[in-house]
Amino acid sequence: MYAVIRTGGKQYLVSPGEKLKIETTAHENGNIEFSDILAVSGEEGKFESDLTGAKVLASVVGEGRGEKILVFKLKRKKQYKKMQGHRQNFVEVKINEILVNGKSFKEA
Repeated sequence: MYAVIRTGGKQYLVSPGEKLKIETTAHENGNIEFSDILAVSGEEGKFESDLTGAKVLASVVGEGRGEKILVFKLKRKKQYKKMQGHRQNFVEVKINEILVNGKSFKEA
């Protein structure tokens, strides 16, 4: 059982019980509900055709910042150098349940 969700401009393949790091999103009481579902599959090779009202429920495990990425710019012979670092904020979530067409899929 898996679903494809879209959040933070990216798409993720998720299944119940899985942990993943997503870009920082608003959450309340440690719970997040994803309603932008692109695909749901209950069995291997079969997809749900009607996705109205489908949602994925997750709980927040932690928050943090990713590894530092260095951005270095250089123009040769012009004495121009620029170095900059970046650390992206993230929220680590655990997928609890996938709801679609009145069916609920939880961790086995």
